[in-house]
Amino acid sequence: MTIPKPLVQLNQAFLVATALAGLIVHPLILLVPFAIGVVTLITKKNPLIAFGRRFLPNPPNSYLQEDRDQQLFNQWIATVCLGLALLFFAAGLPIIATVFGAMVIVAAGVALMGYCIGCTVRYQLMMWKHRRAKTYY
Repeated sequence: MTIPKPLVQLNQAFLVATALAGLIVHPLILLVPFAIGVVTLITKKNPLIAFGRRFLPNPPNSYLQEDRDQQLFNQWIATVCLGLALLFFAAGLPIIATVFGAMVIVAAGVALMGYCIGCTVRYQLMMWKHRRAKTYY
């Protein structure tokens, strides 16, 4: 299954904007992308992408497509980082919280520029699993 690239970019821009606002304006703003991430991981459907689909000027299949499983993996990483940022803010450790929030901003920002850090991580993980499975046969 695939997702049109403009919708993936919408999600990435949303992550950058809300994580940045959460670090600059108020940490509770991080609850918004965190909640959307949790819903996405539970239902396997991103509400932001579902909402944005209505505004595509062309049919969804006319756009460059992104892999759904890869996007779920990336969402998992972002949601964990946002959750840790919220946890560290609540624990009174704003520097560590800021590091986790900044990781989301950097990863989503770099993805908007064309390089997917999560894709590299997932590829290396898949290769590691493949090499590990090969050694047992």
